[in-house]
Amino acid sequence: MDSTLLNILACPACNGPLEQAGNNQGLLCRTCGLLFPMIDDIPVLLLEEAERLQETEP
Repeated sequence: MDSTLLNILACPACNGPLEQAGNNQGLLCRTCGLLFPMIDDIPVLLLEEAERLQETEP
C-alpha cells in the first residue's frame, strides 16, 4: 500500500494510526487491536469486517 495513503488513514474505532500487517493481510491498529482486511489491495475499514487480535499477536 502506498505510504502516503497509509499516513492519512485512521482506525474507524479509535482514530489511531494504522500500519500494514505482515504479508499484506490487512491494516492493523495497535491502539485497539483490530485488523482490517484488504480485498484486492483495497482496505475495508468497516468495524463489522475487522478482526480483534489476541494480545499475544505482534
